[in-house]
Amino acid sequence: MKNRGLALKLTVLILTSVTLIFTGIFAYNYVISRRIIIQNIEKNAYNMANATVNRIDMVLRSIEKVPGNVASFMESAPKVSTEITDLVRMIVTNNPEIYGATIAYEENGLSEGKPTLAPYCYKYRNELRLTYLNYDYIYWDWYQIPKELDRPAWTEPYYGESAGDIVTSTYSVPIYRSVDGNRKFMGVITADVSLEWLQKIVGSIKIAETGYGFILSKNGTFVTHPDPKLVMNETIFSVAEDRKDESMRELGRKMIGGKTGFTPFRSLVTGKQCWMVYAPLATNGWSLAVLFPQTELMADITRLNGTVLFLGITGFLIILGVIVWIAGTITRPIRALSRATEHVAVGNLNIELPAIASGDEVGRLTASFAAMKTSLQQYIQKLTETTAAKERIESELKIAHDIQMGMLPKTFPPFPERAEFDIYAAITPAKEVGGDLYDLFLMDENHLCFAIGDVSGKGVPAALFMAITRTLIKTKAVQVLSPGTVLTRVNEDLALENPSMMFVTLFLGILDIRSGEMEYCNAGHNSPYLLSKGKNPRPLEPTGGLILGVEKDFKYRSKTIRLEKGETLFLYTDGVTEAANAGEEMFSEAGLENRLSDLTDRPVEGIVNGVMEAVDAFVKGAPQADDITMMALKFYGETSNRIRDTIERKPKS
Repeated sequence: MKNRGLALKLTVLILTSVTLIFTGIFAYNYVISRRIIIQNIEKNAYNMANATVNRIDMVLRSIEKVPGNVASFMESAPKVSTEITDLVRMIVTNNPEIYGATIAYEENGLSEGKPTLAPYCYKYRNELRLTYLNYDYIYWDWYQIPKELDRPAWTEPYYGESAGDIVTSTYSVPIYRSVDGNRKFMGVITADVSLEWLQKIVGSIKIAETGYGFILSKNGTFVTHPDPKLVMNETIFSVAEDRKDESMRELGRKMIGGKTGFTPFRSLVTGKQCWMVYAPLATNGWSLAVLFPQTELMADITRLNGTVLFLGITGFLIILGVIVWIAGTITRPIRALSRATEHVAVGNLNIELPAIASGDEVGRLTASFAAMKTSLQQYIQKLTETTAAKERIESELKIAHDIQMGMLPKTFPPFPERAEFDIYAAITPAKEVGGDLYDLFLMDENHLCFAIGDVSGKGVPAALFMAITRTLIKTKAVQVLSPGTVLTRVNEDLALENPSMMFVTLFLGILDIRSGEMEYCNAGHNSPYLLSKGKNPRPLEPTGGLILGVEKDFKYRSKTIRLEKGETLFLYTDGVTEAANAGEEMFSEAGLENRLSDLTDRPVEGIVNGVMEAVDAFVKGAPQADDITMMALKFYGETSNRIRDTIERKPKS
């Protein structure tokens, strides 16, 4: 579009705006209308579900009252078998919704020495029959569940053979008697109920053309459903497994868990997307679900939106014709200016623009183009000068980096002729130049001085402060002073003229390479770790020193430890532990200690490189925020025939 005419752009812009406005209004109308309809559907769905649930619960409660009342009567009635038989027959005769009942006692439940009695009366083809249960009913659910739960209970639905293979459920009530002042379980009284009436109630639910209802038992079994293949043969979980539908499985858990809800659901009969409301039956814990087909209920709003869309397209075409005519009239004088400024567009800033012939928008636009041309010429000249200056600065920073790195010891091993110890150090600046430092040198034949530090800030100021600090340390240390005295004097010099309030953390140690005795002083730096074979890394005790360059009169103290043969001292700056990955998680002291535990037996170069590899693997390419410096010192002691635990290596940088 950028190479098209202004008339076309104006037309497209206006039409796009009109289209967006119309689309926004259309979408808003559709969304709000749909939301209102869905809210009404949800409200009506809950009302229908609650009404159906209450209707079913009312029937089930009336059935529950019969065995409940009889159980209360039985707890006070005498144990006479003929009365029990008559009572069972009376239950079935006087309650048309109950097609079978029994009173089943525990063994010797009637009285000591008498056999277990369980008369069962049921209806068969409009005929009343009486029999006795001749199987071990005490192991059946209808007997075990109320006994164990100590309360009435409904069984899962099943096909009742005596009722002609219809879906049936049993309500069982435990019977108790007071024996010697104790409440003793005697048996249960049951009422078998055909669920044909339940299937009729749920089957009468019709929503639009394809909506329907169904019921799940407490185990998720389909008790009623328009698809007879599912009834008593499948559970909602088996259907979900067959269809690999995890959302249906989760819905089944909510339904058997007694939850109420309104959720999208795909019909198992038509495969169409529906809304489904579900609610529990309070009496037996089953769940009723009613499906509302979305496409059928949204048909009216779909037709309305089609009409609105047709009217919108018609209006769009009318507006298109009007805009094309207006745009052509407005842009005709601008096209003349466009032809004159094409040379400016390709970089020819010396081209002459057309003369300003009027004071209208086109005239002001021509004047603006002339001013822009002049500004561009000046800007290009300044940009050329700035680029040259930037290149000079980058070159100087590169030279500063080389100078700074040249100041630090970089040949390792630094003293290949000395077998009493081995030392290795490495530094990785976060910028071209950095503020971390390390140094190592022999004060005499028997004493090694080594230091590591971190200057506040980064860049050139930190690098200059680092150079001053390193020079002061070397100057003071050659006077064979203790580390505490060295740092006290260095601190005095750094704090004397320090208007920018820069400071440095520093660890200084002096090792007697004959005995392994090491005197050290820590000026606010990270405590080094002592690595011993078979032990976890241990940080050195702090000496209580402040950072250097802050308090001029502070006195630093030293401490002394003895390095055993084979022990390693690992020194580092906070750039190691504060290295962060993309999630802003830090490598941390814990991460460093874990890595050092695996590197205890390695040579000093292997320890430093191993920690660096762990840091690189942790940050995963995230930008480096701080300088990283490490040093490892391993003590071997005076042993003329010693075999070193590292491969003999030539000095290298």
